[in-house]
Amino acid sequence: MKIGTRLGIGFGFLVVLLMAMATLGTSRLFLLNSQMDDVINDKYPKTVLANEIIDKVNLIARASRNILLMTDTGQTGKEIQVIHEASQKTQAAIEKLDGMIKGDKGRALMKDILEARTQYNAKRDEVLRLVQEGARNEATILLLETVRPLQLGYMNTVEKLIAHQNQLMHESGEDAKTEYREARNLMIALGTMAIAFAVLTAWLVTRSITWPLNRAVKVAQTVAAGDLTSQIDATGKDETGQLLRALRTMNDNLLNIVTQVRLGTDTISTASTQIAAGNLDLSSRTEEQASSLEETASSMEQLTSAVKQNAEHAREANQLAISASAVAVEGGNVVGQVVDTMTAINESSRKIVDIIGVIDGIAFQTNILALNAAVEAARAGEQGRGFAVVASEVRTLAQRSAAAAKEIKSLIDDSVDKVDSGSKLVGQAGQTMNEVVASVKRVTDIVGEITDASREQGEGIEQVNQAVSQMDQVTQQNAALVEEAAAAAQSLQHQASNLSQIVGVFKIDSNRLAHDTTAAPEQYARNITPKPPTLTRDDGKKRLAPAATAAKDDWEQF
Repeated sequence: MKIGTRLGIGFGFLVVLLMAMATLGTSRLFLLNSQMDDVINDKYPKTVLANEIIDKVNLIARASRNILLMTDTGQTGKEIQVIHEASQKTQAAIEKLDGMIKGDKGRALMKDILEARTQYNAKRDEVLRLVQEGARNEATILLLETVRPLQLGYMNTVEKLIAHQNQLMHESGEDAKTEYREARNLMIALGTMAIAFAVLTAWLVTRSITWPLNRAVKVAQTVAAGDLTSQIDATGKDETGQLLRALRTMNDNLLNIVTQVRLGTDTISTASTQIAAGNLDLSSRTEEQASSLEETASSMEQLTSAVKQNAEHAREANQLAISASAVAVEGGNVVGQVVDTMTAINESSRKIVDIIGVIDGIAFQTNILALNAAVEAARAGEQGRGFAVVASEVRTLAQRSAAAAKEIKSLIDDSVDKVDSGSKLVGQAGQTMNEVVASVKRVTDIVGEITDASREQGEGIEQVNQAVSQMDQVTQQNAALVEEAAAAAQSLQHQASNLSQIVGVFKIDSNRLAHDTTAAPEQYARNITPKPPTLTRDDGKKRLAPAATAAKDDWEQF
């Protein structure tokens, strides 16, 4: 059973006992409160009312005697008024008391009081009547011989009721004392049981906790002393049992760790010796690599200067090609302008031909009109002879105009043909110039590509040169690191010896150590099997610098 469960059961039972005590005390207090309430609010008020009735009856008796002694009518009226008021108050008290009386004995006493009061009031009223009639002697005799005995009987019945109520209050007081004693005794008994159970529970729970804890403390002290061979029994299922099982697991794990550390120190010692030997071999190979890298660096510097010279020549050729391309483009533009001009001339010549054709037509029409005019002049005879001469001259001029127009048209046709031939030749020249411009542009592009390739080649060789320089630096750093590694191997061997001495403080099972010792060398041999180095060539020129940086970081971490 867990500690929490045990504590819960113990404290739960205590809580139940406390609740029982609280419930019992509350119920007893409720009974006492009920009894006190009955005394205060029922029995005692009845006694007060009964005493009030007696007081009023005595007041009426004194007033009755005063009436018999007084001769003044005014004084007598006042006393009669006092009697009436006291009688009314008595009536009210009796009615209230009659409503409060519930018991059989009380009701019987109340019945006697009512009967005695009726008789007393009848005789008292008769006395008052005789006084008012002036028969004072008869009233005095009636008061002394009849009214007074009835008054005493009336008051005795009221006192019996008071005695009865006092007896009931006394009985309630005794019942309250009895209830108090019973509640006190029961609460004492329950308190004693709760204390006894609490003490027993505390002892049992404390013992169930401290005894396993003492065992755990002894185990911890044993482990602290370096003894890991102790046997730990943990059979409990509570928290202390879990603690002992955890200590047993800790002891077993610590035993495994110490055993492995002892085996590891021997392995480290052997490995550090082999590391020192390997470092010496690595140091000699690193020196050879450093000398080879120096030769490579000098060759790369010569190659870098040659590539830079080629890049400069290519840049100059690129500038010349760009200039030639600009000239060729300008010549192509001029040829294009000539082609446009020849085309315009050709168009103008064609328009002139059309105009000359119009002139030829006009001359032909003029010739026909002149011929017609000559015919008409011949018909007119002598009157038309002058007109015939004019028509002849006009016809001559028209023929000459037609002949000139034909000659001009033939010349212009010949010019148009020549202009057409020239336009074709100029077009061919323009096409040739375009081809020249395109060729020059291709040459410019090829020279530009050669320039870019030379520049990129120079940058790549520069990166290779930097990589070789970094490899040279890394190689030199490797040589220093190899020496540091040799010193570290010696320090590691020294630390392994110290660790072996420190772990030797712990006491472990020798059989287990011997078994693990036989298995350790085979595992170490598998772990340190040498692997041949694999050398790869990086074919990307931009990966050389990162590779060198990574190699540098690896050696610095080593």
